[in-house]
Amino acid sequence: MIIVPERAIADLIGSAECFTAVEQVFAAMARKSAYNFPVVRESIGYADALYGFKSGFDRESLSLGLKSGGFWPKNVEKGLTNHQSTVFLFDADTGRCRAVVGGNLLTALRTAAASAISIKYLAREDAKTLGIIGAGHQSTFQLRAAVEQRNFEKVVAWNYHPEMLNRLAEVAREIGLPFEAVDLDRLGAEADVIISITSSFSPSLMASQVRPGTHLACMGTDTKGKQEVDAKLVAASSIFTDELAQAITIGECQHAIADGLIGEADILEIGAVITGDVKGRRSADDITLFDGTGVGLQDLAVAAAVVDLAVREGVAIEVDF
Repeated sequence: MIIVPERAIADLIGSAECFTAVEQVFAAMARKSAYNFPVVRESIGYADALYGFKSGFDRESLSLGLKSGGFWPKNVEKGLTNHQSTVFLFDADTGRCRAVVGGNLLTALRTAAASAISIKYLAREDAKTLGIIGAGHQSTFQLRAAVEQRNFEKVVAWNYHPEMLNRLAEVAREIGLPFEAVDLDRLGAEADVIISITSSFSPSLMASQVRPGTHLACMGTDTKGKQEVDAKLVAASSIFTDELAQAITIGECQHAIADGLIGEADILEIGAVITGDVKGRRSADDITLFDGTGVGLQDLAVAAAVVDLAVREGVAIEVDF
């Protein structure tokens, strides 16, 4: 069995490799040759933590396994990342455990890759201003991945705790883009692409604040009850997701579904846009929304890529198991 510890991940894989791995697995899902198993995601009643499992199997790459982990909101006080996870890969021919891979950085990278993929396929080509809602750990990964997809000229951002926006300002400065902290009215009025990456259980962005032609990547809602944007905004958009089953149960779409504003038929999977089977943006005025719930196959794809790189670079730790 191979072990790739968390400390080794950053030197092995970057945003480009993760983008390719996630794009390929979304396409495999659209071809019905890869599928996710039902998600387990629960509040454990201790440390305010959410914990669960995401798993699946890709018949094209033979990636089989699961990610175990969740969200510990008080970890930041301990100098730890709030999101904690580990990926387990199994041999599809024998069922033996093939690898154990640190999942913290990979989760951030694969989440950013998913929103970047949505920008590639759904945002207007002339998008110039990037808006970000949220300034937690994953927000900087979102920023770095997004700017690789369009020639953005400015970044505007909002967060429940404005003092945290400094981390985004620093990354924007490093990239060479002007940055400004704004209120949500101005963010919606200026941004051509809006990424929301919060852990909110109530909407912050409303339908009235978003102008025609905007692309939204809603990346924070992955649990029943969570919500980042107004359900009426979801209903007013052309909706795409990583996986329909998760979107309607634990994703941003859950609220619009519950309110009777949309039906399952109104939601398309991004993989079908990648394969060319479904049209993405319909017009320059179309509001497009990607409901990024985070699927287990994303984790397996990037973890498998890391294992291959670790073996190639000679840094894989092998143990008898």
